[in-house]
Amino acid sequence: MRFTKDEIRASMLLYAITDRAWLGTRTLPDVVEEVLANGATFLQVREKGLDHDDFLAEARILKKQAERYHVPFVVNDSVEVALACNADGVHVGQSDIQGRDIRALIGPDKILGISANTVDTALAVQRAGADYIGVGAVFGTTTKKDAKNLSVTQLRAICDAVDIPVVAIGGINAGNLLQLRGSGVDGVAVVSAIFAQPNPGAAAKRLRELSEELVGHG
Repeated sequence: MRFTKDEIRASMLLYAITDRAWLGTRTLPDVVEEVLANGATFLQVREKGLDHDDFLAEARILKKQAERYHVPFVVNDSVEVALACNADGVHVGQSDIQGRDIRALIGPDKILGISANTVDTALAVQRAGADYIGVGAVFGTTTKKDAKNLSVTQLRAICDAVDIPVVAIGGINAGNLLQLRGSGVDGVAVVSAIFAQPNPGAAAKRLRELSEELVGHG
């Protein structure tokens, strides 16, 4: 594995998930470069509207950017694109692991992230060979209409139940991030709190500072 277990845990600090909805006249690689330069520690490319070829071409560009910053790069959902661009790994949801051994598909050396929202699903994810768990939605989210909010107590229970890193996701922004104090998470995953902001770089820098404070306080 290119990244050690300790490096993966540390990379959860500010986990950036791309979204082209707010790019305007800018390109995604341009915004990603700004975000990486300002402290994002993990990068996931999430594309629901691109065809395979365009998704793959974009993923190859973003992978090279992440490599320059020694930041793990994973592809959302598509094992095929992840393998084709030699991404560091893939992130999948609960529905994606039903009847599929994702770990077997990507091999032992790739990073595998899986979403979970209960202690039971988190333990199942760990048994499935995940390197980290994305847990949410903690504050609600516009990207997943059926996501239910999780309390700090529920987050803590999940973190205490597993040995692998946990990153919180769902509606997190600079105004509410520190409400996760005491949850035990290793960091936060954000979409609009970076990519919908007028200055994504400044947003990433501020979120990185807040996440460091969060993780430092447990």
